[in-house]
Amino acid sequence: MGSVSKKQLRGVCKTEEDEGPSPEENSESFHGVGVCKWFNVRMGFGFLSMTSREGVPLEEPVDVFVHQSKLHMEGFRSLKEGEAVEFTFKKSSKGLESQRVTGPGGIHCVGSERRPKGKKVQKRRSKGDRCYNCGGLDHHAKECKLPPQPKKCHFCQSIDHMVASCPIKAQQSSPGSQGKLFSSKGDEEEHSQQAPPTETSD
Repeated sequence: MGSVSKKQLRGVCKTEEDEGPSPEENSESFHGVGVCKWFNVRMGFGFLSMTSREGVPLEEPVDVFVHQSKLHMEGFRSLKEGEAVEFTFKKSSKGLESQRVTGPGGIHCVGSERRPKGKKVQKRRSKGDRCYNCGGLDHHAKECKLPPQPKKCHFCQSIDHMVASCPIKAQQSSPGSQGKLFSSKGDEEEHSQQAPPTETSD
């Protein structure tokens, strides 16, 4: 098998000799001052806008990558857009990366007021998912620890009929009774609607 020479590779990609020492070998760090350009609190990273390097003001701001693990602060780590920062950084294959980020004078970073949104799955499940065996909200029928219960109407919980023939659901879905809400007194309402009241005085 023939080998490809470095001269042939130069037209396609740079070699290690062209680039100099690798990022791992070049561990020299620098000091910078600037502000947070933007920071994604959910993903935990963003970019700093460096305005001064080693005490020398820059003509144009330079972007420096920042990860939440490099922030000097307690609790939830993040940065607020426009927040003043001081940092050490190094050159890597991806560009400039921060190593330690603090507030001015080495104080803790302020951070963003924003927080990642909560777990949507739990909210969605608590709205209406329930066990069809016992009616519990914290599990499904396949996870139910109770033995198989008598089949009952899923609308009014009666064991006399199924939901397809539920009289209460039929009355609520009829045009004349729209807007009525089902309450836990379903059986009482069913009896009071089937038989008109005989007493007219209190």
